Amino acid sequence: MKKILSILTMLLLGVSLIACGEKTTTVSTSSFDETKTINVYTRDTTSGTRTGFMEGIGFAEAATSDSVLVEGFLIKDNTGILSTIGIDEYGIGYVSLSSVNNTIKGLSFNGVAPTEANVINDTYGLKRPFMWMLRADGDYPSQDVEDIVNAFVAFLGTTDGGDIINNQGAIALPSTTTWDSIKANHDVCIQDNSDITVRFGGSDSIQKVAQALTAAFMPKCGNFVAEHDHTGSSDAYKRTNDPAIKDTSVGKDVGFASRNFRGAELEVPAIQRGQLAWDAIVAIVNLNNPLTGVTAEDLKKMYDGTYTTWADIQG
Repeated sequence: MKKILSILTMLLLGVSLIACGEKTTTVSTSSFDETKTINVYTRDTTSGTRTGFMEGIGFAEAATSDSVLVEGFLIKDNTGILSTIGIDEYGIGYVSLSSVNNTIKGLSFNGVAPTEANVINDTYGLKRPFMWMLRADGDYPSQDVEDIVNAFVAFLGTTDGGDIINNQGAIALPSTTTWDSIKANHDVCIQDNSDITVRFGGSDSIQKVAQALTAAFMPKCGNFVAEHDHTGSSDAYKRTNDPAIKDTSVGKDVGFASRNFRGAELEVPAIQRGQLAWDAIVAIVNLNNPLTGVTAEDLKKMYDGTYTTWADIQG
């Protein structure tokens, strides 16, 4: 009996040691060097994400000017920042909440986690609107395109559209209207629209949401073709209403902006523009970075060059 107990004890000890060994190999020991330079990534000055981010951290002058940013900063689009931070251990960047994935780490802001719930309850400070803009009445390639666009905008304000927006990581505006209750107002959706193309563009931060919305709406409106070409928030206006651009090969029927409209954009009649959702902007770092949260002051000092190494903020 003693021999059996002894053998069992040895077996349990062996299992315990193996388990400990597995735990040691699966838990990463960080080699993060806090003395390394902070590699700063940003969007370009036409980006609505950049506007929302810079204004949100108290650095509004950097929304439209590169000259006030830290020396050596790098400009990339939304996808570029995500992929680069995924491999740059010492990088800092920012993306839309709807773009955050498990290849990077999203940081809390002023002590509040970047979640949909915290955007809705207004405790997360780095949030911005998702907006849409249309061409003027009668300024579409055809009446059918104009009618489909108007039906699509109506769809955005339904619970059906809201579910898609929420599923894509943005936050839909409150609604109790269903598509079934209003679809009779849009006769164009009864006919076959498979030979009609509607052009969508503007903010690339909204692209994932916009593509999901059109994918869901196409079969509800005669299977029209949705063409997406997203190049930045400023193009929401330029490619739908700017006389010098809207009727060229890059013109669009619907444009999206991930910021409030401003300047000449506000001269477009209110009936041609509106909001479809809220979104949050999230500061992101590499998964190996031990940092879990930042303040507005921290981010401003990283982007204006006051903080140059990770030791500055880690301390």
